Amino acid sequence: MNTRTRTNDRFARTRNGGAPGKDGNRFASPAPSRSGGPFRANGRARRPAVVQGEFALPETVTPALPAAAGFAELAMPAELLAALGSQGVAVPFPIQAATLPNSLAGRDVLGRGRTGSGKTLAFGLALLARTAGQRAEPRQPLGLVLVPTRELAQQVTDALTPYARSVRLRLATVVGGMPIGRQASALRGGVEVVVATPGRLKDLIERGDCRLDRVRVTVLDEADQMADMGFMPQVTELLDQVRPDGQRMLFSATLDRNVDLLVRRYLSDPVVHSVDPSAGAVTTMEHHVLHVHGADKHAATTEIAARDGRVLMFLDTKHAVDRLTEHLLNSGVRAAALHGGKSQPQRTRTLTQFKSGHVTVLVATNVAARGIHVDSLDLVVNVDPPTDHKDYLHRGGRTARAGESGSVVTLVTPNQRRAMTRLMATAGIAPQTTQVCAGAEALHRITGAQAPSGIPVVITAPVVERPKKRGATSRGRRRPAPATRRAPGRRSVTDAAA
Repeated sequence: MNTRTRTNDRFARTRNGGAPGKDGNRFASPAPSRSGGPFRANGRARRPAVVQGEFALPETVTPALPAAAGFAELAMPAELLAALGSQGVAVPFPIQAATLPNSLAGRDVLGRGRTGSGKTLAFGLALLARTAGQRAEPRQPLGLVLVPTRELAQQVTDALTPYARSVRLRLATVVGGMPIGRQASALRGGVEVVVATPGRLKDLIERGDCRLDRVRVTVLDEADQMADMGFMPQVTELLDQVRPDGQRMLFSATLDRNVDLLVRRYLSDPVVHSVDPSAGAVTTMEHHVLHVHGADKHAATTEIAARDGRVLMFLDTKHAVDRLTEHLLNSGVRAAALHGGKSQPQRTRTLTQFKSGHVTVLVATNVAARGIHVDSLDLVVNVDPPTDHKDYLHRGGRTARAGESGSVVTLVTPNQRRAMTRLMATAGIAPQTTQVCAGAEALHRITGAQAPSGIPVVITAPVVERPKKRGATSRGRRRPAPATRRAPGRRSVTDAAA
């Protein structure tokens, strides 16, 4: 199997060809296969897989430097400090304050912090500061950030771009689903920092478009997900190619035993910092389990989607996502689908529309569970309950980010209650449990649910106004000859494009 395809949708299963769920929910995903999760089609909860515990964190031999009280006391270029101020970043988050003094000094770092805790700048500022002033040769980047998904790669790139510009470093994003020729061209032109998914980077290396032997700083972001998705062989193959005397940083929201190999093999006397335990809940996040009857679940889902404000809804399969999205559009809800069956330009456009408010409901598979940051997103709904506690934590991590508040709601039918209780216990969460139905006051109070308009809507791409063309262009085209000198029947380039 092509592992890059697995990046798109590890949990997508299409058994039964999109037939309605056993419990009467038209939008429920088809019954999963035996390896697909804790819920049996016959309504009985199967015995859950053994949850892998966290490994024993390595003991730091060299004492860590104390945490920084502010960015100004860190050994960073003045341009980076100025960029932080212009971006409105005044006080470091705990994981940044704890790790940056050590990572800026060149120490290996093992950092754990919940999603939305500031990990990207924690490793990104150190990577940029330690690369500033250097110039990469063609095909030979100096810094590397490995991530599991395209969305996370784009988020990291977007977050680091203003800071990279401030110190004149070039970034390239290398992911599947996008033209490989453009990415190869960027690498051949020379870039200091590459943000990449493992599969596409491996392809470019095999083509001769990239070498890693000059990479001095390497970051693994969300390493546990890369392990879960089967990328470990590719990740280790890539890490074996970077400079053996270089710096390695591993940041993740969870550190289970899948990551132990990477820590033992590639981190040297790392500074270990943990902001939150893996299964910890965000204090500004409310957790609700809403018990619904199967026949009423689709109506309740529709009313939640019709609320005022944006909402992110998770389902298990691509087909279920598409069915629910179509239904919501027909009901008058501005919804869009996001899953691994969409091209990368489609996924990027959909996310942009959701972030801008052009789309109010994003219906997604687990492809959206990591790597998506949307400001002021206050509600995440698990229409299909997740299959394990890590999926729950990462789905819920799309809300209550950076100190904001938010709610995570999970719709649970009677046959799913026992498995959901076990999952919450494993995640260390005590949710508020409420019996609801469509139109109920409790459903409105918790989620803002309301009846949809019933008037079908069509989501169109926003119109982007192009700048008016002048008689001369600035891209090397010749100025059109005066009209009196043109040959009869011929038009200038400018005329033809009008």
